[in-house]
Amino acid sequence: SIREVGNRRDSDSEESEEENPAQRNMIWIFSRRFQLSVPKLASKRRVVQELLSDLLQVFHSRFSDSFFPVLEPVIGVGSAFEGWSPQKEEDVVYCMFVPLKPPRGHAFHLEPDTMGEVPQTSMRIRVELVCTCTGDQPDQNMLCFLHHSEEELKRNQVASLLHTLCTGPYLDGEKIALWFQMFVISAWSVVPQSRRYSMKVLPSCRSCKMKLMKASGRSLFVEMVFSVQQGDSDIFLSSQPPEAQLPPSTTWLESYAVAEAKFFRHVAMQVPPRSCHLKCLRLCARLLEGSSLSLYALKTTVMHLLTLIPQSEWQHKYLLMRVDDVMRYLRCCLEEKRLKHFFFDNEDMPTEISLPPAFQGAQPWNLFQHLAQDPAAQTEALKEIDKL
Repeated sequence: SIREVGNRRDSDSEESEEENPAQRNMIWIFSRRFQLSVPKLASKRRVVQELLSDLLQVFHSRFSDSFFPVLEPVIGVGSAFEGWSPQKEEDVVYCMFVPLKPPRGHAFHLEPDTMGEVPQTSMRIRVELVCTCTGDQPDQNMLCFLHHSEEELKRNQVASLLHTLCTGPYLDGEKIALWFQMFVISAWSVVPQSRRYSMKVLPSCRSCKMKLMKASGRSLFVEMVFSVQQGDSDIFLSSQPPEAQLPPSTTWLESYAVAEAKFFRHVAMQVPPRSCHLKCLRLCARLLEGSSLSLYALKTTVMHLLTLIPQSEWQHKYLLMRVDDVMRYLRCCLEEKRLKHFFFDNEDMPTEISLPPAFQGAQPWNLFQHLAQDPAAQTEALKEIDKL
């Protein structure tokens, strides 16, 4: 069974790397062949975080009196921030979530998107005006959108969020992306990084993508994705859909990226020094390159195994054994046409990861559901992994 694969003990687990020159040599060959040395991501992550912190400072100074969304501190997500990016160093994209909060006089309400193809993972964000006349600390300098006349509002106050970045009553991801892209272009000369980099905003209809270029010709790619937090949990709604989907601009898809980054930080504090789990993930990603198996299925597999296999068995000398475990686990899942999403009804979830109450006891999301409906795709996937 899948759990048996995860719990498998290697008969030669006592054998150290130094006592097995053939295995050590194989690890070295794999490292060279698949460029396994993890890129120097940490320093570039700091550059990206400093840049966005400086950009948000400019943003807050410019829009403090407006009714645009309030931008919260950014959160690094994706493989570059998890530490295992499968790309070459020059191609890594540093992805940051920019959480949005409602401005004064506004509230966000999350509604299931019944028009979408996947209503359980897509929502719309309805923007409502709320009364600011009363309360513990009413804003004396702000007119109430509900209780002042349209003439007074037009004459004395800037437009509400409903009249700028919404389509109907719903927050519009495309309008937000275009608005923020224009802000970045106008603000670039003000931030300190403009003295070291030239910047180009790349085409994107749902996010803000930037290419930073040094005089030496080296480039750094940054993507800012807008998001809205679900309650106090680590689950967010994302403005950026997967490449294969392009839902309406008012549809926001549920994203687990923040919870995943938090999980990998949790693992980093538990595993031994020089743990092989990130190299294992990176190597398997390179092995699966060009196959029909997605990187997300691979990452989900590794997250499951990180909760099933004891932390002591993720030492660097066990790299090839753990790669074997990952590929065997994936094959079992393909045979069973079932790969359970990591965050739904998972008894092994670290306590510091906060999930919406509905996730507990929910029907687990099967990432291989499409294989149950397409036997030919399952057969092809099994052939691919057997070849690997």
